[in-house]
Amino acid sequence: MIYGMLYAKVYLLLFDKGVHIKYTQKQIDKFNRQKYIGELEKISKNLFRMLRNEDVCSQSFMVKFEELKKKFDEKEVMQLDSEYHQQLKSYIERLYAQTCAVELFCDKSLNDIREAEMSNLNRLQKLKNGTSYKKDKHKSKHKNEDWS
Repeated sequence: MIYGMLYAKVYLLLFDKGVHIKYTQKQIDKFNRQKYIGELEKISKNLFRMLRNEDVCSQSFMVKFEELKKKFDEKEVMQLDSEYHQQLKSYIERLYAQTCAVELFCDKSLNDIREAEMSNLNRLQKLKNGTSYKKDKHKSKHKNEDWS
């Protein structure tokens, strides 16, 4: 069952000791977007873990990836504003088409793409981390700390 559509169509009413709490459409959309992004992040972390582990065979890789992708596809599609999230989504779709959608995906194929795909995931992680920064006023404090 797709909960996002249900929440998006009606106000969600919670009963907390007899008090009705109404959520606005904007709050519901934000909640759904956070869940959608959370699934993207979960897939990427699991992919990296599986690619890093040399003991993971192609069959177990495909089973886990298909399970994660199925759960992600059940979510209502959300607009992704961040370049990182857009690239992560397209990366996951590309890798899925390259691995799970191919009949002849075997252990050799997995080992052949292992290093390259870990590099791609690292590149995406760098893109994500590049958005976190310190304001200029905080940078100057740390630069002059050893002047005491």
